[in-house]
Amino acid sequence: MGVDPKDTPEIPKARYGGILAISDVQIPCYVLDDGTRVIHQRGMVKSLGMARGGSSRGGGDRLAYFVAQKTLSPFVSKELIGVTKGPLVFRTDKSSTAYGYQATVLADICDAILAARAQGALSKQQQHIADKAEILVRAFARVGIVALVDEATGFQTDRGHDALRLLLERYIADGLQKWIHTFPDSFFAELDRLYDNAPTSARSRPQYYGKFINKYVYDPIEHGYVKAQLNKMNITDEGKRRARFHQWLTTEGRTILTRQIGKVEGMMEMCNDIDQFKEMVKRRKAVTVAPYLFDEMNRIID
Repeated sequence: MGVDPKDTPEIPKARYGGILAISDVQIPCYVLDDGTRVIHQRGMVKSLGMARGGSSRGGGDRLAYFVAQKTLSPFVSKELIGVTKGPLVFRTDKSSTAYGYQATVLADICDAILAARAQGALSKQQQHIADKAEILVRAFARVGIVALVDEATGFQTDRGHDALRLLLERYIADGLQKWIHTFPDSFFAELDRLYDNAPTSARSRPQYYGKFINKYVYDPIEHGYVKAQLNKMNITDEGKRRARFHQWLTTEGRTILTRQIGKVEGMMEMCNDIDQFKEMVKRRKAVTVAPYLFDEMNRIID
């Protein structure tokens, strides 16, 4: 007897996707079409320093086993154990099936791990996982306390006036920095492939590669505000460039840039040609390190 399609629940789709960068870990995260905030299962496992194991679901069995084992189970609710055994199923913009958990689940697991460590219940082999959990909890706390203070003081209604200056200070250095090789050769090899060009070198690359980098690497970072400031600093009155954009960035700015380069290169690798890449980008969201800041600022600037 067949299954009536009407009885089959529709798999939710990711409307937005991005990377939650904490310390040296990049965690894929999504907002589904029903508004659910989701952290990718594989990213959650990796963020806690766990081995993925052999699960076809990106390490989900490993996570479920971890929270259910004797050392941790006294500190974990039955609900949390059940959640890890039954992850959310959704579709990404590539229409592939993915697994994940509501974003708060990661915080719940971290709390349980740290509670177990405080009671001396963790094994020696689990200590590095507790160290990872502590880093994550501290990062969550820093973002959360800023948002709470903004709300309590009323600053959230006025912060757009100064938000851009504060943000740019995180990215833009006081002076021109020494040139460092930033865009890997593999990035340009992917560009050559997408545009169906013969292999190029630094001296023979077409000008539209530069336009590609501006549009898909620099422009998405903080909704183009960083790129606009770089243009002001780097271009003389005569229209000449003083240096490469990345030479104006702080250490944090360079880190975000490097991650954005890697993200773009990863998308290029999944595409057969430049048209397919452009279509994929249309479904992606801009990169921001402070989304709680920009919700308000965008309304003011727009």
